[in-house]
Amino acid sequence: MKKRKKKEEKIKSLVKGPLFKRKKPLHYSYGYKINKDIKVEIEKRYNILTGIILAMVVILVIGLFVVQIVKKDYYSAEVKELTQKVIEGPTAPRGRIYDRHGKLIVDNKANKVIYYQKPKEIDFKTEKNVAYKLAKMIDVDYQKLTEYDIKNFWLKSNRKEANKRITDEEWRKLDERKLTADDIWNLKMARVTKEDLAIYSDIDKEAAYIYALMNKGYSYDEKIIKDTGVTDEEYALVGENISHLHGINTKLDWERVYPYGDVFKSIIGTVSTSKSGIPAELKEDYLQKGYSLDDRVGISYLEYQYENLLRGKKNKYQVADDGSYKLLEKGYRGKDIVLSIDIELQKYVEELLKNEVAATKKEANTEYYNRSFIIVADPNTGEILAMSGKQIKDNQIVDYTPGIVTSPVVMGSVVKGASQIVGYNTGALKIGEKRQDTCIKIAATPEKCSWKKLGTLNDITAIAQSSNTYQFYTAIKVGKGKYRYNKPLTIDKEAFNTYRNTFAQFGLGVKTGIDLPIESLGYKGSKMNAGLLMDFAIGQYDTYTPIQLTQYIGTIANGGTRIKPTLYKGLYEQGKVTNEIKPEELGKVDTKDEYMDRVHQGFEAVLKYGTGAGYINMAYKPAGKTGTSQSFVDTDNDGVVDKETITTTFAAYAPYDNPKVTFIIISPDVSHNNGRITHQSNINKRIADAISKKYFEFYK
Repeated sequence: MKKRKKKEEKIKSLVKGPLFKRKKPLHYSYGYKINKDIKVEIEKRYNILTGIILAMVVILVIGLFVVQIVKKDYYSAEVKELTQKVIEGPTAPRGRIYDRHGKLIVDNKANKVIYYQKPKEIDFKTEKNVAYKLAKMIDVDYQKLTEYDIKNFWLKSNRKEANKRITDEEWRKLDERKLTADDIWNLKMARVTKEDLAIYSDIDKEAAYIYALMNKGYSYDEKIIKDTGVTDEEYALVGENISHLHGINTKLDWERVYPYGDVFKSIIGTVSTSKSGIPAELKEDYLQKGYSLDDRVGISYLEYQYENLLRGKKNKYQVADDGSYKLLEKGYRGKDIVLSIDIELQKYVEELLKNEVAATKKEANTEYYNRSFIIVADPNTGEILAMSGKQIKDNQIVDYTPGIVTSPVVMGSVVKGASQIVGYNTGALKIGEKRQDTCIKIAATPEKCSWKKLGTLNDITAIAQSSNTYQFYTAIKVGKGKYRYNKPLTIDKEAFNTYRNTFAQFGLGVKTGIDLPIESLGYKGSKMNAGLLMDFAIGQYDTYTPIQLTQYIGTIANGGTRIKPTLYKGLYEQGKVTNEIKPEELGKVDTKDEYMDRVHQGFEAVLKYGTGAGYINMAYKPAGKTGTSQSFVDTDNDGVVDKETITTTFAAYAPYDNPKVTFIIISPDVSHNNGRITHQSNINKRIADAISKKYFEFYK
């Protein structure tokens, strides 16, 4: 019995585990059956493993069939693309720029360039030979050759002699690390004498200068040897000897040319050069768009704003093992664009403004005057037809057109059209309401008056005669104040938001959206009291840019729609404008038509018999508003404004029954009250008369 139990336990120990499941107790008589089950299980597992291997082989065969047969061409192309060396040609020429009438104002001119791309492992001797060969083929102005460059050239050409000029003691200090390699080099430079350099002829100096250009900047950069005044003979001679001039090559580059010279050039903007590439401040932006560091790109104003249209596509080449090139993809010039500018009108405006600024500076009380602005625009489309700013600096008239979008000004009474709408909308002013033009006096403050006593006025004559007091009474009502002569006056500060929100609907105090990469917002006053609210109502508190004033007068002219100003009109294809943009409405003034009509009537009265009489010939049916404001300047450049000046503004449109054009003219700090002379220049009136005549001469 004991032996039998031992056999059973031994058999049980052999068959323990997941391979066997049994319902009955095991005993020694099952030995044969157990061996059979083990064989069956092993065979079963072998068959499964064999099936898996066969499946994997089938999958592998199918995969190879797909790769080698079905998608052979696809993968061959992929391998070729990954292994071939592909390079791009130089930046393609940019698109041309035309004015609204199809006159070319920006073009490209081919420019021959001789440059150097340092080959790998090239030595000084080879580079020196290349420099001498090239010096005999082209003329270079070596006057820019520095003392360092010529000494460096001598040292590298006379290494043994240069080493002899270092003493044993100095070499020992170098070994002991008391001197550095740079110290030794500086000692060598200092010991190159005038006699050493006196042996160099003109051809030697040309070679030295070329060598210096070849080694300027990073080793992998293209080094421009000559890109100005390269003659056809020089270009051809270098091209024929490329194989003997290691690293020297030729290419055709391009540069912007301006048929109208400097007219509107500051707003057209600039393009980077082949030497400078992408400026550091724009590098991240352009690299994210797939540009190369040496690409030529628009870096300011319209060239930058419309880079995506103006940029061309570069040629793409495949480089063969022998160094030859195969064109893979042909590049093309950028797209031509059309501006809203009338270049002939622009030319006239710039010349007119230049002369007027110079003449005005010679008048009395103009010590602090130095600039004026003009903008001519279409109020129905937002298109700018002409815009210019001129500044007198060091007795020279310079362009200041960018100031139109970056130079805020205290506008004065020209904004009273918007103030009138605030009064109508809030009920603080009724149509036809009559008021007496008397001074306002708040306790502990000076009197606030109009420019003269104007008597009894209604809402139209108040605009025509530019009454300040009329607007003061409206502002007090908007601010829910109770005015008593020479008594304290408190107002609801929410009145500032009421005014600013309405002004913003006209384009004052907000960005206009003009298609330029930079636009200033202007100054927004932070203090809030009754006196400042009255100042705000007559344009004496917040400041606005000239382009904001253009949007303001355009909004009034077209009946209350704020339209985005634009300098871009569309593409120029096959001699005509295509893809012309539509006017972009930014909002509408929230007011009644009858209120806007009253402003129109007031602005018409300004030019007929009010403060703007004589500014524009009435045959053109003009309407508009003049403005005069107190401004302040920093006379001693200490960062603190210390002198009160007078700024004059003018905004108009015509014809008043079907507006087609707007004019704005701004002359900051054109006068000041010096206590003796009260002269104030009529520059705005002279310009308004001249520019309106010229416009209607062009657009009858």
